[in-house]
Amino acid sequence: MRNLLLAIICGSALICADTLPARAEAFRVGRLICASTPRVGLVLGSAQELRCVFTTTRPTRRYVYEGRIRRVGLDIGVTSAGSLSWAVFARNSRVGPGTLRGSYVGASGNVAFGPGLGANVLIGGSRRTIALQPLSIERSIGLNLAAGITNLTLGARGRR
Repeated sequence: MRNLLLAIICGSALICADTLPARAEAFRVGRLICASTPRVGLVLGSAQELRCVFTTTRPTRRYVYEGRIRRVGLDIGVTSAGSLSWAVFARNSRVGPGTLRGSYVGASGNVAFGPGLGANVLIGGSRRTIALQPLSIERSIGLNLAAGITNLTLGARGRR
C-alpha cells in the first residue's frame, strides 16, 4: 500500500512538473516553511490551518503568511500538527511582502503509521508566477492515508 501511494505521488509530481516554468525561466527565490494544525481526514477531503514563514535567498528576509490547505480525494485518518517545506521558484528574482499571496493548486499524497511523510506539488500565487516545488516534505504523526488534489491559499501577514 505504501509503494502504491509513493507511485501515485511521483506520478502526480511529474504531471504537475510539466505545467511549471522551465528551469531556464525560473529563479529559486527562497524557502517556504509552514506549521500545520492537527488534521482529521473526512474520507473525501480535509482542511488545515497553516502559519508559514517565507525566507528569501538574497538578500535574506522573512515574511509571515497565514493560510489554509484543503485536500479533495481519499483522506482517511488523523494526524497531529506537522510541518511542510517547499523550495520557492518564481519567473523573476524580485520578491517582497505579499509575493506568495494567492491560491495554489496541485497534487498531494500522505501516509502516516506513527511518523508520516507526504508530498505536495503546487503552482499558483500572484498571476500564477510562483511554483512551490519540486515536492514539499510534510512531517506529521498519526494514522493517515491521503491522495488527491490540493488547494493552498496564502495571505500575507508582514515581515518578521
